[in-house]
Amino acid sequence: MNDTMRSVSADLPAALGAAGLLTIDLGALRENYIALDRRAAPARAAAVVKADAYGLGADKVVPVLLDAGCRDFFVAHFSEALRLRPLIGQDCRLFVLNGLLPGDEPVCADAGVIPVLNGFEQVEAWKAEAKHRGAVLPAALQFDTGMARLGLSLDEARALAADPAGLEGIRLEIVMSHLACADEPDNAANAGQLAAMLTAAALFPETPVCFANSGGLFLSPDYRGALCRPGIALYGGNPQNGAANPGKPVVTLSVAVVQARTVPAGTAIGYGGTLVADRPMRLAVISAGYADGIPRSLSNRGSAWYDGVRLPIAGRVSMDSIILDITALPEGTLKRGDMVELIGDHQTLEQIAADAGTISYEILTSLGKRYRRVYRNPQPLKA
Repeated sequence: MNDTMRSVSADLPAALGAAGLLTIDLGALRENYIALDRRAAPARAAAVVKADAYGLGADKVVPVLLDAGCRDFFVAHFSEALRLRPLIGQDCRLFVLNGLLPGDEPVCADAGVIPVLNGFEQVEAWKAEAKHRGAVLPAALQFDTGMARLGLSLDEARALAADPAGLEGIRLEIVMSHLACADEPDNAANAGQLAAMLTAAALFPETPVCFANSGGLFLSPDYRGALCRPGIALYGGNPQNGAANPGKPVVTLSVAVVQARTVPAGTAIGYGGTLVADRPMRLAVISAGYADGIPRSLSNRGSAWYDGVRLPIAGRVSMDSIILDITALPEGTLKRGDMVELIGDHQTLEQIAADAGTISYEILTSLGKRYRRVYRNPQPLKA
């Protein structure tokens, strides 16, 4: 057994009843942010901390990013911004990507949160709030440059820029858009979106541009503007398909064995009997399932690892358990309480996502609350 597996097993008695151990390396996250910020230069790197910092705990992640020098943060929902505002503080900018729903404007202005204005209705509502207060309120303005998701069309942007009262009472902090295919460096859509972004940004020449996401940071410098906003790359995910991951892994996940057994040939395994043993097989049941963020689509195709040996998932992933084929291990190797690796040295986020037919974002943000969470290296390592 290697040292990593020994240390994981040693943590199990302190797991307070949890059968899985999710380790989050905040030191690696800090290093990822610093590296991304350096790559963005002379632009700056913001941090996307939506969805509870991609499921890893915004209350733990945000202080590390602040310590690393981050001063611009993005969330998706206004409710997320309200939870994080006391943690982030008024000396930093906090943007809401989805903008505001009707009635949120007064609370947003009171909190000093910056909405991203994605359409005329949001623009008009924010102007009305500014007029009511007799104040100038900050905002970001988003353009739809080719994703058909959020933002003004180019024609709408032209109309807004041509209207002397179009942004009355609003101080634009940034203009922005979102790349749809930045994880595919050779996709022609990237260049098309860049051209559209440059056209839209030229209508507001005094306003800094925010364009590059994680993948965009690894395209040409033309995509970076003044502010980049990485997300998945902060948390150890690979920002570009088919390339080596430039970042450090942040998450490892190991889960305990609750039973090991041998079954004869002809045994139906798991719900629906989708796998029938064609020979005597040794099986181990681990205590995690789709309720813990391990996708059901890994049934009969995913795996766990133990001591460098791949252990295929046998049958369907259940809500609370998974059956592994451990026949490749010497008999007696795995016993109740031993931990197997689901994410770690032998199986990256991208690998488990590929087996599940999904993306690393979904795996990361779905990891459940039943694991014991251990945060490593919350403070900078001293030289």
